[in-house]
Amino acid sequence: MRALASVLTVCAISLALWLALPVPAARAQDDVTARRAPAVLVADRVALEGDNRLVAEGNVEALYGETRLKAARIVYDRSQDQLILEGPIMLIEGDSSIILADGGALDADMRNGILRGARMVFDQRVQLGANRIDRVGGRYTQLYKVAATSCRVCSSDTPPIWEIRARRAVHDQQEKQIYFDSAQLRVLDVPILWLPRLRLPDPTLDRATGFLIPSLNQNSQLGTGVRIPYFIRIGNHRDLTVTPFISGKSRTLELRYRQAFRNGALEINGAWSNDELLTDNRAYVFASGAFDLARGFKLKFDVEAVTDKAYLLDYDYSEKDRLDSEIAVSRTRRDEYIGAGLITYKTLREGEENSQIPTIIGDAVYERRLFPRRIGGELRMAYALHGHRRYSNLDILGRDVARAEADLAWLRSWTLPLGIRASVETGLSVDSFRIRQDSTSAAATTEATPRAGLTLRWPLVRDGANGARTVLEPVAMIGWVGGSNASIPNDESTRVEFDEGNLLSLSRFPAADRRERGASAAYGIGWTRFDPRGWQANLTLGHVIRDEVQPDFTRTSGLDGLNSNLLIAGQYRTAGGLALTARTLFDTSFDLTKAEARAAWVTPNLGLGASYIWLTEDPAENRTDTVSEWSLDGSYRFSRHWTGTANWRYDVSSQQTAEAGLGLQYRNECVEVNLSLSRRFTSSTIVDPSTDLGITIGLRGFSAQGFDNSYTRTCRN
Repeated sequence: MRALASVLTVCAISLALWLALPVPAARAQDDVTARRAPAVLVADRVALEGDNRLVAEGNVEALYGETRLKAARIVYDRSQDQLILEGPIMLIEGDSSIILADGGALDADMRNGILRGARMVFDQRVQLGANRIDRVGGRYTQLYKVAATSCRVCSSDTPPIWEIRARRAVHDQQEKQIYFDSAQLRVLDVPILWLPRLRLPDPTLDRATGFLIPSLNQNSQLGTGVRIPYFIRIGNHRDLTVTPFISGKSRTLELRYRQAFRNGALEINGAWSNDELLTDNRAYVFASGAFDLARGFKLKFDVEAVTDKAYLLDYDYSEKDRLDSEIAVSRTRRDEYIGAGLITYKTLREGEENSQIPTIIGDAVYERRLFPRRIGGELRMAYALHGHRRYSNLDILGRDVARAEADLAWLRSWTLPLGIRASVETGLSVDSFRIRQDSTSAAATTEATPRAGLTLRWPLVRDGANGARTVLEPVAMIGWVGGSNASIPNDESTRVEFDEGNLLSLSRFPAADRRERGASAAYGIGWTRFDPRGWQANLTLGHVIRDEVQPDFTRTSGLDGLNSNLLIAGQYRTAGGLALTARTLFDTSFDLTKAEARAAWVTPNLGLGASYIWLTEDPAENRTDTVSEWSLDGSYRFSRHWTGTANWRYDVSSQQTAEAGLGLQYRNECVEVNLSLSRRFTSSTIVDPSTDLGITIGLRGFSAQGFDNSYTRTCRN
């Protein structure tokens, strides 16, 4: 009965306030429509004093539109159309703004009024304390003698790390901006900067024009410099970031333009420099975009250009040694693929002539899948056009190639007794080539390539008593490829990788200018274990034999000769964040031909990674020396606020460090400091060894960046 009485009381009070609180007729029509909802008042005790005063006491809550008011006591004076409030007061607007006050008065719809001893909190991150807060028109909030900070304040005797003090601050709720008059920035209560006017976005605003976090850098080649980025919000879908970089030996302007469209996005990055390293002006531009076209087509493009080979490395913009600019259109459906693209290359490699590498490359592909009922299985049709051109007019060094390909394949699978899976593939490919500027090759040739293959898989599954599952899968493939490789130079299939992905392929060349010929067989075994304790592992072994040598496979591809190298690949993962991956090739003498490995361990506070690669020398792949290299990287959060990072790359062949770097970050709820030190030890004719030292200090809170409560400081009792 008591609960029912309480409900009836609330309903009665709500109805009374609905009738009591009028909506001013002078407001715009849309505002009237938005605020026609009745005011709702909930309290432990409600009393009427005379004809014009309504007094609510005890856990008082008033709701009007999106505004929610909590107070110890509220008096509504109908004659003045005013709410008189006694604290503690909490005024909540939406999901991100809260005002706390000791007392004050507001009009009936809580859009205008005065609050005393108030504090305004945005998104639980930034707080503004003031002697008085005035609400004006439901849009502006004026604070007098204000102190603003995003730092946690545990005691009035301990100043925050930083704060902004101002004579007055105005928060524009519609524009989500905070304007300070006579603003003073203090660090540990020490004034370090005064500005007559200061504008900052409130934390709920995603994008606003203004300065971003500056950074200080020291480079052994460019000297000490500072970057001061300025973000310009051009509209809801466009922005421009202008970053001057001034150092002792360089004057640089960096630009980034972004625009979002209804059907795609565009981004352009670039820089212009005048420095003492070169007498000429230096610049680069990287642009990329992706758009959805009609009928399911997608357009992608990127543009990459630079004035000299060393510019990107000197300024640490990119480590690319070949620039590619591409435009491509494609459409992918369940049974169809269409793609066409044009790409151009510019080499930045030492000793490589741009005119003598394929600089302009064009490709067009059409693929189709059909499922004929009479013969069953899957029928695949593919047509492709490819061409690449060199700028050089020299014989052989300026060779140009065009290729057309048509392929028809039929595939079908069955399940045999004992769970053996059998798959058959048959097909015919026709390749036509046109060669220019190469006296050692035929000018035109066409080659037909029939093929057939049978693959058998026998997955064996065992479930252990403890819930573990082990899968053992022997595999075998026998195949035949007819025809012979045309007497044309090898331009597209110069690098071949032998791994578990192409173990059962009829041809392991990456392009159609070369195909494996004759009869071949491949066999291997795969082992996988899933443990209920959260770890899993897999191991793959594979080997290929054939009846004739394939002369276009290089020695380190692992596929030269009648017998391939032994392929061993494995992975191991645990629930604790440890991951190991390795792949290697052994020749018939069990000597390493190629090896790579990666180990990583990731926990909430620790991230470690190590990689190793080993490639023996192979002149056929333009590698005259053995490549042997270690690389390490890691980060460790060794306390609540401190995180360290490190990276190191060591060239085992030359017995010297190639790169090394250290980083240190301090972060809490209101400040972030990043220190970095890196060194590039290698040198060439285009770049010299260099050392970089950087420092970035950012004030957190007044931005849309992600907020992590784990960095927030705690107060001691």
